[in-house]
Amino acid sequence: MKKTDIGAAWRGLANCKGCGIRETALFADLTEGDFSLIHLPIDEIVVAPGAALYHVGDEPQALYTVRSGLVKLVQYLPNGGQRIVRLLRAGDTAGLEAALGEPYRHTAIAVHPVLTCRIPRAVIQRLSEETQHLHQQLLRRWHQAVERADAFLVELGTGSARARVARLFLTLIDEQDDCDFFGREDVGAVLGITTETASRVVAELKRQGVLDESRPNRFHCDRAALRALADGP
Repeated sequence: MKKTDIGAAWRGLANCKGCGIRETALFADLTEGDFSLIHLPIDEIVVAPGAALYHVGDEPQALYTVRSGLVKLVQYLPNGGQRIVRLLRAGDTAGLEAALGEPYRHTAIAVHPVLTCRIPRAVIQRLSEETQHLHQQLLRRWHQAVERADAFLVELGTGSARARVARLFLTLIDEQDDCDFFGREDVGAVLGITTETASRVVAELKRQGVLDESRPNRFHCDRAALRALADGP
């Protein structure tokens, strides 16, 4: 992980108050007075693809707000396999269990280059004790995490492989119908299908014109066609 230039507390605070995703991030509800309670640096960190923000079982040191990129939360299976239980994007929070002082329950790994803000646990504890604004936002984040887990189970864990792949693309595409996808092994780990099946389905969708790959794992998508597939068996 590479730290950018937020090295002092006051610089971190200035960045938080002017953050482009603040309205959707963990500090969305904080007031000017709340920011005065923060006396530890909030580091802005660049995480390379494949690098971990933290590992399952680690002692909780911080929460992470994702500013850009994609993070996967991974659980490892007894047989050595892995299952991706959630994907986090801009505005999402990783490591919520740190707010309770509990060890991390997943390994958080950058899928694409990730820009994240590392918020020390001590900052969260003090804000939780001295202002209701963060407490309310944390409750919203827990609720959001439960809803996301339910959606993963229902939307991405049921139906045919084609329907699951289509739903995954619909989850990731932007307003211009473009999508930065990821490796087929990860696709299989998200959807509960084999790597071979994931590769075959993506190749079929490319041949059918549903997906247009401009560079490796960068796709322009036919949104209507994906929706039709997602609604199928």
